Amino acid sequence: MAAHRKPRQLLMGGGRTRRAVTLALAGAATATGFGGTGHAGPQLAPGQVKAEADKLFQEAEAATEKYNGAKEKAESAGRRLHDLQDQAAREEDRLNSARAALGSVAAAQYRSGGLDPALQLVLSDDPDGYLDGAAFAERAGSRQNAAVGRVREQLREIERLRGAARLELTSLTSRQAELRRHKKTVTGKLDAARRLLSRLTSEQRTELTDGGTHRTGPAGPGSAPGPVTSQAPSRTTGPRAADAVSYAHQKLGSPYVWGATGPDAFDCSGLVQAAYRSAGVALPRTTYAQINAGRRVARSELRPGDLVFFYSGITHVGLYIGNGQMIHAPNSGSSVRVAPLTEMPFAGATRVA
Repeated sequence: MAAHRKPRQLLMGGGRTRRAVTLALAGAATATGFGGTGHAGPQLAPGQVKAEADKLFQEAEAATEKYNGAKEKAESAGRRLHDLQDQAAREEDRLNSARAALGSVAAAQYRSGGLDPALQLVLSDDPDGYLDGAAFAERAGSRQNAAVGRVREQLREIERLRGAARLELTSLTSRQAELRRHKKTVTGKLDAARRLLSRLTSEQRTELTDGGTHRTGPAGPGSAPGPVTSQAPSRTTGPRAADAVSYAHQKLGSPYVWGATGPDAFDCSGLVQAAYRSAGVALPRTTYAQINAGRRVARSELRPGDLVFFYSGITHVGLYIGNGQMIHAPNSGSSVRVAPLTEMPFAGATRVA
């Protein structure tokens, strides 16, 4: 599913992560002669390697959700900026038309021997300066006064739109910087996890990821998809929930790609969002928003189609399909699969349809 944000360096992370990576590097150095001692360094057992890799994958998943949230806000800021720029352009077109009309009046006045001071201001090369001298408009005739007043309002509206656009641009720039930070965190965690798992043989990885019915964390790279089951939604499941479950079944085996929302690759929140989008239900992008998108339900009341969440930070989500199982996108290097709810620490569930 998701990834990390703040670019904490791996060796400065938690105690277990720092210890595991330090031991891994020490072992690699002594094995290749870089340690200079000629003695083999401490070796982690395969189970310890996988436990540390799982922790890194879970941290990357949490960072991915933060990345997804920042991306959603950046896209929203970009849309608002575009709308403001379009609106300002339309107002400027209206202003130019109004000034052109006043120009015709000014030409007639000039031919008759004089140019009204208010029109001089409006038609100047510095129209913003007109606002400072708006009192001159009071000297214009009634028809000209109304026209000049409209121009004055248009100038004010354009300045308001420009100010709002400047604020939105600042927000967008900040969100884009946040995206870069989260991306760096995600990729750093994933690279560290892959380095740890690369110390295992393919047989060891297969044994650790597929050797048991339950796992304490997401599978690592090289793991095979879970069994493809045929779970018919219960009679109490609504049609939209049933459609979402059907979509998720069709995506079994699709690769996990952090930040992806389909149709061919997904992260965890991207999968459930896409499943319900196919059923005509709009869900938020992130796990911590999705858990509040519907009605909370107890674990004992789960129905197929419910969203099930994991870890204390609500950093992983799956789609419940019945019989204590879910379909989810586990982590980088794996694929969409069926898994038991007991695979990860259960945090709650939401019914959205």
